Amino acid sequence: MRSSPPCTPPTTAASCRVAPSRPVTGARKGEQTPAADLPVARVVVDVPLAHLDRPFDYLVPATAAATAVPGCRVRVRFAGQQVDGFLLSRAAESDFGGRLGYLTRVVSPEPVLSPEIAALARSVADRYAGAMIDVLRLAIPPRHAKVESEPPAGPSPVPAAPPVQGWHRYPRGPAFLDAVRAGRQAHAVWQALPGEDWPARLAELAVTAAAGERGAVLVVPDYRDVARLHAACVALAGEEAVVALSADAGPAKRYRRWLSVLRGTARIVVGTRASVFAPVRRPGLFVVWDDGDDLHADPHSPYPHVRDVLVQRAHAAGASVVVAGFARTAEAQLLVDTGWAPEIVGSREELRAAAPRVVALGESDVQLARDPAARAARIPSVAFDAARTALQAGRPVLVQVPRGGYVPALACQHCRAPARCRRCAGPLGLPAARPDSGPAGEGPSAPTCRWCGVPDTAFRCGTCGSRRLRAIVVGARRTAEELGRAFAEVPVVGSGATEVLATVPNRPALVVATPGAEPVPEEGYGAALLLDGWALLGRADLRAGEEALRRWMLAAALVRSHREGGRVVVMAESVLAPVQALVRWDPVWHARQELDARTELGFPPAVRMAAVDGPAKALAVFLEELELPPTGEVLGPVPLGPEDRERALVRTSRAEGRALAAALATAQHVRTARKEPDPIRVRLDPLELI
Repeated sequence: MRSSPPCTPPTTAASCRVAPSRPVTGARKGEQTPAADLPVARVVVDVPLAHLDRPFDYLVPATAAATAVPGCRVRVRFAGQQVDGFLLSRAAESDFGGRLGYLTRVVSPEPVLSPEIAALARSVADRYAGAMIDVLRLAIPPRHAKVESEPPAGPSPVPAAPPVQGWHRYPRGPAFLDAVRAGRQAHAVWQALPGEDWPARLAELAVTAAAGERGAVLVVPDYRDVARLHAACVALAGEEAVVALSADAGPAKRYRRWLSVLRGTARIVVGTRASVFAPVRRPGLFVVWDDGDDLHADPHSPYPHVRDVLVQRAHAAGASVVVAGFARTAEAQLLVDTGWAPEIVGSREELRAAAPRVVALGESDVQLARDPAARAARIPSVAFDAARTALQAGRPVLVQVPRGGYVPALACQHCRAPARCRRCAGPLGLPAARPDSGPAGEGPSAPTCRWCGVPDTAFRCGTCGSRRLRAIVVGARRTAEELGRAFAEVPVVGSGATEVLATVPNRPALVVATPGAEPVPEEGYGAALLLDGWALLGRADLRAGEEALRRWMLAAALVRSHREGGRVVVMAESVLAPVQALVRWDPVWHARQELDARTELGFPPAVRMAAVDGPAKALAVFLEELELPPTGEVLGPVPLGPEDRERALVRTSRAEGRALAAALATAQHVRTARKEPDPIRVRLDPLELI
């Protein structure tokens, strides 16, 4: 292959083509013949080098003239190796002055890369200082040849417009539905009322768009949400019109469903974060539910977030977009404050009618008088009273515990220093025993390292020498054991990482669940106990308060209204802002406070910020060569763990966010063109900063 030679540093496809445009002529004797019509193919090649993030020109052989269509998968020779690629477009001539090589072969004539997704991939890569091919790996699933050879089905029938009475609880809901029905572009941040059947409401939006022959993409955090939302959409639009895209479906089934979207069979897509790139035809609606969930942030380069990708895609396609949830993030509040997306919220009358009664620690003198030890107790008397009342009424009770396991963290009983493994310095925990104040190693099992798995039967504190241990955090299994003794006549069920329950029946039971694994009750929980609030609020994280409130509200939204006796008890001080927001069920107030605080401190989303990680010397060179925008500044670097790695934060104003991304991308191009051995990782606006 002879294609455009690499440049240093390249920024666009044209930067490596120095000769004027010239038509492609016939081949020499014994060589392949180029296609008679549009013989030049522009290909994005799958190579992991940042400075090669641009299209390359190849000749289309006459034998592949009919199958080398824009969007198809191809194989090309690049730098002496055969690599995969996607054919972006075909042209009559090339502006590369050298001799072009031919496409090795067309892997499949299926045009898997539509022009809209190609443009979106380029836009997402530019926003996050990444490479287009990395975005395409996220957007297009691996090929399954047998599935691709199956005959395509025709378009699904256009569904009838659904009933939308549920949206009349929100003053601006009907107006937004009218815009979706008419195909007009509209943006919104929807604040779901407590107890709302959100899958039904989102299904009504999606089917309204499909009834106007427009496509809809609904993105939710995990497979349980996918199952609920998919069932709601199928009930209104039929099986053929809706597909569910998630990794648990398996490669063949997922590719078959993805092809049905590409070929125009399905009109509504429900899925997890990868479905944000679903190639739905004539998109009219994009929805992200619970945008604060960290599952919406892709852990693969260039680390895009579903909310930001959908906003970009809606802007380019002229489609409507909804950012929805029970809680609200600072990023969603910024969309409201800037006027880009009006908010859809219920009236105060509807909120008061639907919300459960929320009780926090120390909210009244009467509570403290009845139980003086409430602040010190893990489960105070007010929580036992709420659980007992709900169980006597024949309803299940939800108990949310921040950590799974039995006792996942231990500390010295004497000096409170964290218990560490003598072998690898990892944290010690109890897999299935009770952290007595007696000597370590006594009881059913000994403290065990959570990193290397080696038990420590002769623990001795490295700070004070004591051999006695205490629990720092009590896990879900230990909590279930304690509650089982307190309510011996009631079954206790668990829902967590190893086994997540989908639903629970409407009968007395204690459901102990970790955040995000709460089963959906058939008729609502009678009460919810939100334990160990300090464990969520005390994390060293910029978003600790926002995340704690989001997890609490997701659990509290499953509880019956206060008119039906529903109660929520949160084990955290009532004076804290997240607790106040939960008690008043006012996530908007909390989101505004969060946004104001981050604006004052200079953190996202008020600014654009990049976290740059790498070896200390390589990072120093990278920062020295980085050409920052006028408002740019570098914070750090600071060490990362015991290895010789550091992290620096680079921030700039939102107005110069694109300039920052371009500067970071250019610096990466220079490094890879020089074949620097040490990798530098760049993440723009990451969820975790500290």
